[in-house]
Amino acid sequence: MRALSGSVCAIGRSVAVDMIGVYLKEMGGKVFALARGLVVSALFAWLWTWVVPSWINGGRLQPQVSAGALALMIPGGAIMLWCVLAFAWRGLGTPMPLDPPRRLVVSGLYRFVRNPMYVGMGLFLCGEALLLPSITRQMFIMVVLLWGSVTIFIVTYEEPSLRRRFGADYEAYYRNVSRWIPRLTPFDNTPTEALH
Repeated sequence: MRALSGSVCAIGRSVAVDMIGVYLKEMGGKVFALARGLVVSALFAWLWTWVVPSWINGGRLQPQVSAGALALMIPGGAIMLWCVLAFAWRGLGTPMPLDPPRRLVVSGLYRFVRNPMYVGMGLFLCGEALLLPSITRQMFIMVVLLWGSVTIFIVTYEEPSLRRRFGADYEAYYRNVSRWIPRLTPFDNTPTEALH
């Protein structure tokens, strides 16, 4: 009886150690994806919200805070941050095409619109245009040019890539969720490979 009890305890300890190891490995993957996502996103945001506007203005930026600017920048920034976190935590990747999510993310904001990160960036940049009255017109022109460029990138690279990687799950998502205009109700899908 004592031998059986010892064997059961040893098996239990072995299973517990294995479970903890799997949990730590998965958690480590998520934390590493989160760190990569935050670094990539910070560099991208710095480029488009500081470097380019400074270049347009010929150097120093002179922001003038207004309710309109903040009304666009705060939700835009929150949307971008949520998307980066979702890509890392749920998709185990980053917004960078060289390190994309390993899983199709169709939860949260992605249930309403296929490209909430780009929508958030657009809102933020429109708010920043209002924040910088000396270059407001140039900033809005930049936003329009970026929207066109991003749309071309999405259509020619991102969507075909997602079709190849996620197959039928992405096709169902693509057919039901718009690229730019949010749905009024969240997309409800039971994908085979995507993670909710």
